[in-house]
Amino acid sequence: MNRILAISPHLDDAAFSAGGYLASRERAGDEVTILTCFTGNVEQPEGFALACQLDKGLGPDVDYMALRRAEDEAACAVIGAKPIHLPFLEAPHRGYDSAPALFAGSHEDDDIVERLRTAIAEQVEELQPDAVLGPLCIGDHVDHHAVREAMVDLPGVLLWEDWPYLDRSEYTPSSPPAFVHELSDYDRIQRLAMCRCFASQLGFQFGGEDALAKRTAAISSERFYAPSP
Repeated sequence: MNRILAISPHLDDAAFSAGGYLASRERAGDEVTILTCFTGNVEQPEGFALACQLDKGLGPDVDYMALRRAEDEAACAVIGAKPIHLPFLEAPHRGYDSAPALFAGSHEDDDIVERLRTAIAEQVEELQPDAVLGPLCIGDHVDHHAVREAMVDLPGVLLWEDWPYLDRSEYTPSSPPAFVHELSDYDRIQRLAMCRCFASQLGFQFGGEDALAKRTAAISSERFYAPSP
């Protein structure tokens, strides 16, 4: 048995980007843990942070992150993975006050990388994973970059292609993937089942569950890259 640790920036990234591979490893008898970094609550979000909730059709009275954590627990249950939720705040709660700001680089006063590095190291020490997966950062979301920077020096790291950002970008890898997982029919079924658990995101991200199913049906493999030197 191997221990696989997927380090997900947000509550859906691991399932969306590597769900088929994670499902296959769990079925093979490996122990899969999905560690999500940005799952912390703000009791009364305001401004852009509140807008990020409202544009999902969720009113200000909804505990958005509690809902998202429950979705992640359901997604992990699909394949029998263990969820771990770190309490760090997403970028809209750290002073990134517009959609363009999320993709324009980190703020000088944002110390999240060091805090993530410490927390991730503690989890790695406890879990002793044989392989660590995380975001390649296609799409350039500031939270994805923070996670990659915090984890990239760990041993055994492979980086997944961030989806659905991959569909929306003209990204061309600078080197071949270190590993390609060809999706079996059952991988596809489990990956889609995991993704469907994130119901709060499906309309905003894909236009609904049917559109999600259509887009995932076109995916034949999941590719992973070694960190650049």
